[in-house]
Formats: sequence, structure tokens, C-alpha cells
Amino acid sequence: MHTVYLSLGSNVGDREGSLARAEQLLAEGVTVVRRAPTYETDPVGIVDQPKFLNTAIEIKTNLTPRELLTFVKQIEKKIGRIEREHWGPREIDIDILTYDDIRYKDDQLEIPHPRMYERDFVLRPLSDIAPHLFLRFVVKV
Repeated sequence: MHTVYLSLGSNVGDREGSLARAEQLLAEGVTVVRRAPTYETDPVGIVDQPKFLNTAIEIKTNLTPRELLTFVKQIEKKIGRIEREHWGPREIDIDILTYDDIRYKDDQLEIPHPRMYERDFVLRPLSDIAPHLFLRFVVKV
């Protein structure tokens, strides 16, 4: 099984309910190992929108990176995500942060997530459940 870290965020509608529903739907197709605390964070990019609730989840899966991307996009649709402008409001957003130690890139997916190092709303919850990743990917010596 592969070890994967996901970032979850929501700033539209029932934010807490959307995070809980995403975790529930994830558990139907992967093994949820642990979940970070939830943080309320300011939006990035388009700042004139509600604050986000963000968390990180460690999962185990046999899905390939592309299969996992398809799976999380289906969950976003089930929860009711509406596609808006880039960095706009979201009912739910699920990003694949890392997948084992691989580096992967195609036209729809890049692992590790290319902007995770710049985002406190990703790094804070991720460091709660995977401090070893935080040190490996973020601290440059």
C-alpha cells in the first residue's frame, strides 16, 4: 500500500460538514490513517471571500496517482463543488500533497504538490501528522 497525504479545505456552505463528508467518502475507497486538527485560515489568491477550514489527512491506498486524482475529484463533485475562478471559493477542495516519495507530473497532476511549500494552510496541519515530511520537503539545509 502507498502512503499519501491529502490537504482538505472548504470555505462555502457547511465548512465543517464538507470536511467530515469528504473524510467519510475517502474512507469508502482508501484507508484513512490519521487526520490533523482543523485550522481556520485566510484565503490565498482571491482574498475577498470567506475564511477556509483546512486539515490534512494521511491515507493508505493501492490506487495509482491518476486513479486517486479521479477518486478525489468524484468526491468533490458528490459534496457539491462548483467550479469557479482559480483560487475562488470552494465547497470542498482535496489536493494530493505527497504519494510515497515519488515525483510525478502530467497535464493534470504534480506530486509533490508544487505550491504546498508556500502555503501555511497546508504546512500547519501537515506538520501535525507528518513532521518528518515537513522536515524532508520544506526545510532546505
